[in-house]
Amino acid sequence: MSEPLWDRTHAFIISVIANAEHVDGYGHVSTHNYVQWMIDCAFAHSASLGLDEETCKKMARGMAAISFDVQLLSSAYEGDELDVATWIVDPDGRVRLGRQFQILHPKSGRTLARGHFKFVCTNLDTGKAVRMPQAFKETYLMISKPIGQG
Repeated sequence: MSEPLWDRTHAFIISVIANAEHVDGYGHVSTHNYVQWMIDCAFAHSASLGLDEETCKKMARGMAAISFDVQLLSSAYEGDELDVATWIVDPDGRVRLGRQFQILHPKSGRTLARGHFKFVCTNLDTGKAVRMPQAFKETYLMISKPIGQG
């Protein structure tokens, strides 16, 4: 397998290993783990951009998921090494942004899952939607471009 078959350019990637605790009674990775890995990837990406949880708590601002759609395309099994990628998509520069996700089995090149989450900026003290602070507007930019669907 040569280059990973990512859906967009400029992927932010974390690696995960499917352990026994991720496997359900059917012998493959349980659905909720894919969603958790996408969330973990989003938090890691934000932290890499300088917006870690502590920084957001000091500003009393965060991005809260308001909807998500995940397509499960293939199974993972105990011991599989997986790459989880995210991209910022559709930031409006005011209140909302989206994230696209892809989970890839790099050894085979198979895409196991794709996801799209919608987020809204919230006041962490009140839970109400608010405008993004300038730091969010300057950081959560869409720098990727689609490169095809597999």
